Amino acid sequence: MWRSLVLRGTACLLHVVPRGSQSLVRQRHQSSLSLRFLLHGHAHRLTAAPCLQHQRTDLLRGTYHLPHTVSRSLKSDAKSTVDFPVSPITVADIKQYLRSKEVPFHDGYSCLHAPSLFVEPSGEPGAVPTKDTYSMFIDKTTGQFLCKDTLAEGSWEDLQDCLEVMQKEGQAFLSSHVLLGYGETPEEQEERARELAEVQRFWSSSVPFSELADEEAQLVKSMFQITKITNATLKKFGVRFFKPTRSLVFPWFGGPSSALKGVKLLSAQASATDPGAVEYTETTVPRSSAYHNLFGLPLVGRPDAEVVLTGSELDVLAVSQGAGLPAVALPRGNSRLPPSLLPYLEQFKRVTLWLGGDMRAWEASRIFSRKLGLRRCSLVRPGEDQPRPAQALALGKNLARVVKGAIPAVHKSIVSFRQLRDDVYGELANTEQVAGVKWSRFPELNRILKGHRKGELTVFTGPTGSGKTTFISEVALDLCMQGVNTLWGSFEINNVRLAKIMLTQFSMQRLEDNLERYDYWADQFEELPLYFMTFHGQQNIKMVLDTMQHAIYLYDINHVVIDNLQFMMGQENLSVDKFAVQDHIVGAFRKFATNSCCHVTLIIHPRKEEDDRELQTASIFGSAKASQEADNVLILQEKKLVTCPGRRSLQVSKNRFDGDVGIFPLDFLKASLTFSTPVKAKHKLRKVSKEEEEEAAAAGREEAVSPAKKAKARAKPLKENAAKDPIAAATAAAASQRAEPDQSQAAGRRPALKRDG
Repeated sequence: MWRSLVLRGTACLLHVVPRGSQSLVRQRHQSSLSLRFLLHGHAHRLTAAPCLQHQRTDLLRGTYHLPHTVSRSLKSDAKSTVDFPVSPITVADIKQYLRSKEVPFHDGYSCLHAPSLFVEPSGEPGAVPTKDTYSMFIDKTTGQFLCKDTLAEGSWEDLQDCLEVMQKEGQAFLSSHVLLGYGETPEEQEERARELAEVQRFWSSSVPFSELADEEAQLVKSMFQITKITNATLKKFGVRFFKPTRSLVFPWFGGPSSALKGVKLLSAQASATDPGAVEYTETTVPRSSAYHNLFGLPLVGRPDAEVVLTGSELDVLAVSQGAGLPAVALPRGNSRLPPSLLPYLEQFKRVTLWLGGDMRAWEASRIFSRKLGLRRCSLVRPGEDQPRPAQALALGKNLARVVKGAIPAVHKSIVSFRQLRDDVYGELANTEQVAGVKWSRFPELNRILKGHRKGELTVFTGPTGSGKTTFISEVALDLCMQGVNTLWGSFEINNVRLAKIMLTQFSMQRLEDNLERYDYWADQFEELPLYFMTFHGQQNIKMVLDTMQHAIYLYDINHVVIDNLQFMMGQENLSVDKFAVQDHIVGAFRKFATNSCCHVTLIIHPRKEEDDRELQTASIFGSAKASQEADNVLILQEKKLVTCPGRRSLQVSKNRFDGDVGIFPLDFLKASLTFSTPVKAKHKLRKVSKEEEEEAAAAGREEAVSPAKKAKARAKPLKENAAKDPIAAATAAAASQRAEPDQSQAAGRRPALKRDG
């Protein structure tokens, strides 16, 4: 079960240990021999390595921040790094191994179904179980398995070792404690107890809608725009109202006993940008990384062959009431479909994905349908006539007709424009959404590139030492903060230093001077959908691509950053021309971005240029294939011979989306390690008329008059007025003396402004 750990080494988890901390990374490594020994009466004490228990760890070891101060301890369930699968397997390999061990199975949509190894067989010894009793699901892509009866789960290596032990020991089944009975530290046990207590506190303090006054219940429904949802529907799904925060409470009932495992609180407030719209804020206990609830699943019966997959709990209520169909909601909306939830969707012959009414929901639907199986999936195309289910119910739409009119996720072939017509109209009617996710820190980048889009390849270059990694990390962080699942492949600097840079950019301050605030910002940073590859130094391109594909399947990655291309060229055949090797790598990333519908940002070093020359597209190292294959080419320009602000600028030299190119200046703030567009100066040049030019010329000639002549000219009226009013003359003389240095300074500034312009 544990032989793969020897190959994985110690790079399983990423932990940043602060100074003075005595907490260590805990990894419990066991071998197959220890498993065999412990099965003889000590199975309940067997501990599993954290890196092999991704899903169980996510289910049982999530954390929730309570109002009072909690001491920080490093947890072994960090999900911030993505390891390369040691021995990538195919579904053919899995089937061949199961046949060799005489394990019956049948083919599902995304999983193989087999009898569980952790449940005592019923009936006569040697009897073959029926397909309806197959409760163990093996993922066709990763080999991960899950027993729905006992919640035992693990990797493909775990399953192989269990089968080997059963065969050699002659046992009919294994205890589920082999995988579930790992030891926990006192801190982890205390943390879990706090989470369960917090879940019970929220649930017991919330009120069913049937116990609310009619006026209050109607007010709450109006606030969440669910006035047409009846109290009977809310009671059916167990939805309650939490008065202290005025939030809806959605329960998570799971496991064989259907126990309460968590809650989600949904708060509503008026949108600050769109009048009349409502913005929702979600809070889950346990935290989102451990919240794996398919809301509505306990109400789905075994005979149901169809289900509607939605992006929110409110949409489940609308589909159930408006269409009379079984519906479930993804725990994290349109951002992720965890593979651990696929076994629970295997029972449905048809899955209709209705994730929302915008283009991002449409893109997520097409990506998730690949995991679920294209042939059984149908997609509801977003549009004005088909908004998200909750909104469609509020508008009086016929939800059953919308679901019935969903289009298949896969076409046998595209033979005419007729099948593309709706796609073209969707892009024309939703130009802002098609343009992609907007940056919040770089408005000038939005003006040129219009947004960050899936399926594109961006090539980024800049002089050595100009801050390429620092700049692109902030660009990726900006998108990640808006929900873009991001994977970092940093081969040049290690993950600890990269995480430190991004955490500083995230907090916008030097945490070295504010260590007491580290836990606060680290907790917020940990919630971002950000992952790191564990590679460092030269790597093989095939291994990197396999890891990226693995991460896309597990975490639904939308953006991959590779820093940088040169670190993947050293592992290739030295007898091959290096430019041919680079062309092969660039072509592989281009194909990956297109096929996986994922944006790839590739950093490439430029050729050596003179310090006084600006970089161009032709300055990218290698042949022209990199710039030809790229959808976007970004160049970080740096004037090395200049030390004043404005020495750096970003140039967009290629934009395949709409052709706009341009350049804008950048200011580097060392305290926060961030780049920002400098504030426009008041002395910025503008077009002037001929009259203004003549006035400016006259003013310049007047300023050219020597100070002595000016003083003489001012002295003449003063002498004349002194005879009439001595006091007024003295006051005017003092004012004239004070004005002289101000005018001289202004005269000295004007030429400087002209030079700046």
